Amino acid sequence: MLPVSQYSISSAPWRSRPALALATALLLAACGTPDPALTRSEPFDPYEAENRKMHEFNRSVDRAIVRPAGVGYTKAIPDDVETLVSNFATNLSLPSAIVNSALQGNGRAMSTDLYRFIVNTTIGLGGLFDTATDLNMPPKSDADFGQTLYVWGVHEGPLVELPFLGAATTRDSVGKLVDLFTNPLSYAVESPEQFYGTAASVSSSLSTRGQFSDTIDSILYESADSYAATRSIYLQNRRFKVSGGGSEGFADPYDTGSPALSDPYEDPYEQ
Repeated sequence: MLPVSQYSISSAPWRSRPALALATALLLAACGTPDPALTRSEPFDPYEAENRKMHEFNRSVDRAIVRPAGVGYTKAIPDDVETLVSNFATNLSLPSAIVNSALQGNGRAMSTDLYRFIVNTTIGLGGLFDTATDLNMPPKSDADFGQTLYVWGVHEGPLVELPFLGAATTRDSVGKLVDLFTNPLSYAVESPEQFYGTAASVSSSLSTRGQFSDTIDSILYESADSYAATRSIYLQNRRFKVSGGGSEGFADPYDTGSPALSDPYEDPYEQ
């Protein structure tokens, strides 16, 4: 389904309590035993019947709304403008990544993202231009709370198909919820400016859907089993990300030696 980055929402301190309570419950549930989701010979998908129904709902939404909007957006908006919007959305997501890197005890990633945010917000005119990359600064970390829970030892949990968002693990479902509250900009910026990030994120997601329309369509509408295909792609790419690319036996599927943009919907492990 449509990839969604960060959402900026208005919230009082009490609104974060349910999300933090869920995260705490997951953390307490983690133990020293092996993660059953990683020790099985097949995906840990005990809710497959329900997940397939939700997958069909998500496909219908994509077919009727998201795909036409994404393709239309890409055709209507000049490439340079799409790049500016994508840069702006990425820059606004950096404060959340900084918080998560701090929670993970990753000072290097936290510093890298902080410097990128400062440079792109100032010299890059609010993040419209990726000046940090032009200056050969290290790439952003993309840290999120699902990754933070992994670092804290929380198990991956069963697969779930989220409405509109697609495949996720139980751990990452909680992570997505908590990430709604981990971006400091949600608290520092007043309305209506605080919704600029949401609009930019949605626009960037539509741009991605349009740019990779052929690949996404082949998976969702031409695969013999689109649910199994998306499940496999999600799990392998997500496990690679949360493990930092260096543990659990996952090789970097994007280490091609080329700076070209990788297709986020390609199965890097398909033979």
